[in-house]
Amino acid sequence: MEAMDIFLATTKEISYLIMNHPFYSAVGGFICFVSLLTFYCRLTLGICDCDQDLIGKTVLITGASAGIGKATACDLARRKARVILACRNVAKAEKVAKDIRSSTGNENVVVRHLDLCSFKSVRKCAKEILETEERLHILINNAGITDLGKEREITDDGCEKIMQSNHLGHFLLTLLLLDLLKKSSPSRIINVSSEAYNMANLDINDMKNDKKLSNFSVYAISKLCNILFTKELALRLSGTGVTVNSLHPGCVKTDIMKENKGFFVLLSKCMFSTLAKTSEEGAQTTIHLTVAPELEKTTGKYFSDCKEKIVKGKANDMTLAKSLFEISEKITGATFALT
Repeated sequence: MEAMDIFLATTKEISYLIMNHPFYSAVGGFICFVSLLTFYCRLTLGICDCDQDLIGKTVLITGASAGIGKATACDLARRKARVILACRNVAKAEKVAKDIRSSTGNENVVVRHLDLCSFKSVRKCAKEILETEERLHILINNAGITDLGKEREITDDGCEKIMQSNHLGHFLLTLLLLDLLKKSSPSRIINVSSEAYNMANLDINDMKNDKKLSNFSVYAISKLCNILFTKELALRLSGTGVTVNSLHPGCVKTDIMKENKGFFVLLSKCMFSTLAKTSEEGAQTTIHLTVAPELEKTTGKYFSDCKEKIVKGKANDMTLAKSLFEISEKITGATFALT
């Protein structure tokens, strides 16, 4: 019992310090908060337990050279799918593809160059896909940037960089590949969004961010656009055999803020290192939407931790969704085909 007595005495002393000293009380409170939040994150972690294979299926994943995209690609390659990694950094993507082939035994993993911040690059990538692929069963619009702490940047296409990367580039790619997806039906489109949409205030007349909102605000708006695009496209694709869903992957330890600067970024990185999901855990909802047989006809929905979740506020505004779709067509030069 001596050891137990020492433990109880030590616990009592620590409790006294926490309760009677402001500094220790604050530190103790923070540690308790982090511990409880960590426990909550673990408790609510959604895991895809579906063992469905993807033999004969072709999947295209944007931003698949790192993070959630890489983890998703590896899982789907293990399920025997033909996996196309559509990435800006081809050299990096080729190394990832080689690693995936080696670890999964699936040689059917290829790389295509795609820079979402260039409509020319998006059109070239789509053209290559249409020329080389007979089928496309799953399109995962995963790539995204935050650019926190950086100056507002306008692309060569005259668009705000974050908005073009996270929404407009994927919008154009999706519309260009729609005929192939229809031809391959039943097929699925999956848009990786974020709970950050809750903090968005979208003004469709300011897609270039002339108001000079913070990069985080633009990021949040782009994530709202992902959801609105999903809802409107699902409506337009009704009866085609092509479904469209969006998701929140959770707080994930990825490279999305690797080159970002600022106090908020530093604080976020510290919190993420303690609380965030691994890339493999963050990929679970994407994988679930890709493989779950029961979701074959589910469309226009939003998921988190492998479960459907109800969206709030402007994410339910179908008038706004229609207006966003139309202005995105105008900006990208793409048109949704009615047939």
